[in-house]
This record gives sequence, structure tokens and C-alpha cells, in this order.
Amino acid sequence: MVNSLPEIFFVLLAVSVLSALFLLYPRVPLSYVRLHVGITLLPPLAALMALFTTKETIIYGPWWLDSLSWLLVSFVLIIGFIVQRYSVRYFLGDRSYRKYFALLTITTGADSVVWLCNDLRLLLICWGTTLLGLILLIRLKKEWSVARNAAKQTGQLFAISWLILFGAVIWVTQSTGHWQLTHVLAKSSLTQLELWEKTCISLMLILAVVIPAAQWPFHRWLLNTVVAPTPVSAVMHAGLVNAGGMILTRFSPLLSGNMSQIILLILSSVSVMIGTGIMLVQVDYKRQLVGSTIAQMGFMFIQCALGAFLAAIIHAVLHGLFKSTLFLQSGSALDHHKKQTSRANQPRSLLWTITGGILGLLVVIGLWLSSSGENYHFISALTLGWSVSLAWTQLVAFGNGHIARIAGFSLVAVAAIVYNFVQDAFYGVLQHSIPKGIQPPEPAAILLLIILLAGSAAGVWLARHRSSAAYTVIYLWLVRLGEPQNNLIESHPEYLTKSFFKGGHLQ
Repeated sequence: MVNSLPEIFFVLLAVSVLSALFLLYPRVPLSYVRLHVGITLLPPLAALMALFTTKETIIYGPWWLDSLSWLLVSFVLIIGFIVQRYSVRYFLGDRSYRKYFALLTITTGADSVVWLCNDLRLLLICWGTTLLGLILLIRLKKEWSVARNAAKQTGQLFAISWLILFGAVIWVTQSTGHWQLTHVLAKSSLTQLELWEKTCISLMLILAVVIPAAQWPFHRWLLNTVVAPTPVSAVMHAGLVNAGGMILTRFSPLLSGNMSQIILLILSSVSVMIGTGIMLVQVDYKRQLVGSTIAQMGFMFIQCALGAFLAAIIHAVLHGLFKSTLFLQSGSALDHHKKQTSRANQPRSLLWTITGGILGLLVVIGLWLSSSGENYHFISALTLGWSVSLAWTQLVAFGNGHIARIAGFSLVAVAAIVYNFVQDAFYGVLQHSIPKGIQPPEPAAILLLIILLAGSAAGVWLARHRSSAAYTVIYLWLVRLGEPQNNLIESHPEYLTKSFFKGGHLQ
């Protein structure tokens, strides 16, 4: 049974794609959509069974089957199933109803196959299909000029990204003489590459993944895609934008120990700052989520640059699940904003706030002393300590009365227990399928720490000096950075008028 799981998975994936194509036939009743969505649940169930039964890496024809592969396949397809189930009623009545489900099934199916590919030619084809499917989903309402313009700009950047990846693959395969990724990444093959060749190929890989990950200075396309339907945004942010860290993890032996890590560190650090700033100043809920994604993807790439590829995968998966949930719940954003506003007006205890800061500091010290002393562990300890302090402030210091503070303290404790449980579970599944990366030079980690601390200090200072000229300039710059371009906004979508009226008569 275990040996037949890959065949079962591919058969079920093919059935789901054929079901999507069958749905495009006009005579098929729309009620078939519910059956189709049920069919799309079968491939991720098979992938989960393979994940829990896979004990070692298996090279099966052009496929690379290990726990990392099956985890990423399960993640992408489960997100796809949830979004399709959500969309059954969400898109009901839309003229693109059939097309939407077909495109989403094919796009997530192609994306899942990417993580199983050992043949680089097949990987290029599947990744190109994924990017093309995403462009068509953004352009789903093609009657709307704004959607067409957003898809066009996204398509241009995606084409550049895919061509750069194509060039990197051609270069490395011609230098090593292999198309199989496992052979390309073998030590005997990597020794055939000169240092400058390895660095150039690494830089091409980085450039190819930071574009679809919406990292600075290529972040604009993701801000433009807020015009896409909300379920499309959920899939995009959960299963496709975070693919960059997954690709770098697969190619990690190429990235280890060269200048490309420092360049990735700089780009991702700037992206964290810009994404966080956009998230804080935007009033549009979807743009806030986009800014958050840019920042989170930047942090994921920081983990890759520091050689912590296992942590990057954990981050990518958990962020994908969290962000897809936020997008699918975006309809309640107004009510959430009211609750946040009312909480912001509540007084908070100075003593409890100081306690939260001390607790965060103790978390940093404890994690750092219990780690192996690597650069990433120090950055991770700082991040977790800040998160604990922030959570304590929001849940405990803002608590109104003893009962509220006890409830907030309980939530913080439960969150810490769940975090440790999830982290241990991921490490247990993935520790043998992800190679440990080489850390960048010490000065690079110090530079990262300086950038993050300087950015945090600047943010605190600006928050306390909102009447200053510097605050005004930076605030307006971030607002402008997150605003749509002129050809991506309409006061009233003209295609809606044309849909109902033609020649002055109601249709």
C-alpha cells in the first residue's frame, strides 16, 4: 500500500484536473461543482497518507518523494480545497463560475507537482503553468479594465521571473551535465562549478523567487492584485507567494557559503521594513494584508539567508494557513476594526506593561542560552521575545479587570504550548529531508541586527512624535507606496454599467 501511494496520488490528481475540465462543458449542471470540490479533496488526503508513511527519500522516475515534498503538496492542495469549498456560494451567479473552479484546480494542481519534481525540465513547465494560472485568475473579470491592467503588469514580472529561473536551470544543467535535481545538488556536481558560477546561479535563483514573492523592489505587483476576488487572494498569499522560500530550500546547497546570502539578507530586511510600514498606514483591509505578506515573506527570506531552511518552511506553511484564513474572513473586517478601536481607547496598566517587557526579555535570554549559538537562533529569540511582549501587552495589559487579565494570561500560555508542539511536530517530520544551510559571515548577521533594531527604534520614536515633520514625510511616503496606480482604480467599474445597459436599454 505504501509503495502504491504515489501512483494513487497522481491518479487522483489527474481525476481532479479532468473533473475541472469537464465542468467547463456548458451542458454540465452547476450543481456538479459540489461534487467536483469533493473530488479535489482526494489528492491531498493521499498526500497526507504519503507524508505520514514516508520514512526516507525515494527517487521515483522524474519524481523526488520525501517528507518535504509531501508536506508542501498537502499544504497547497488543502488550501486549494478550502478555498474552492468557500467559493461554491461566494461565486454563485458569476459569469466566470465554471472557469474559476477549473483555473483554480489546475493552478493548485500544477503548483503541487512542482514540489515533487526531480527533473528540472518538468519543474520549469509546472512552475510556468502555476504562474500562468495565477495571472488568469487575477484577470478573471476580464471585462474590468482594472483587472486586465493588474494581470498585465503581473504577467510581465512573472515572465521575467520565469525566464531568469530558466536561465539559471540551463546554466547549472550545462555545467553539471545533469537534469535531475538530486544529481545537480550532489557534492560531485557542485565541485564542478567555479565559485563565480555558483554565485551567479545563486543570484539568478534569488532574483527569480523574490519577484513572485513580492519583495522590494518588486512588491508593487502584489499591491495591484487586490482587485482580484478575495478567494483568489487567499490562494495567492497562502500557496503561491510563499513558494520562494520553498524553492530556495530545494536549491539550498547552491546558496550556501557565497555572496548571494548577504544580498538576499539586505533585500529581505528592506522588505520587512517596507511591508510593515504599508500594513500600518493603510486603511484598506486587503492592502493591510498585502503589506503583512510582504513583511512576512521578507522574514522568511531572512531565515533562508541565515541558513535556517527548516524554520523558513515552517514559517511559510503556518503563514499560509493564517493568511488564507484572514482573507476568507475579510468580510468581517469592519466589525474587527471597531473592536480594535474600542480596545485602543482602553487604559492599560503600566505595571503589567513593564511585566510584559521583562517577560519578553527573559524569553530572549532563555532561548539564546538554550540554543547552539548560531546567528539565526539569536534573531529568532529576539523575534519571539518581542512577540511574547506584544501578546502580553494586548491580552493582559489591556485587560479590564482580574478576570480579563487571567483570560489573557491563559491565552498567552496556551499559545506558547501550541507553538512548542507545532514546532516539535514539524522538526520531527522534516529534519531528515532539509539540509542544514551554511550561515553567512558574522558581519552580515550584525548588519541584519542593526537594520532591524534601527527600524524598530525609528518606529517607536515616530509613534511618540507624530507631530514631527519626519513622521509626516515617512507616513505620506508609505501611504503613497501602498496606493494603487492610476490605471488600477475606477470610481465606478464601467463594465458593470455595460453589463446591465446596452444602447440605453436595460438588459
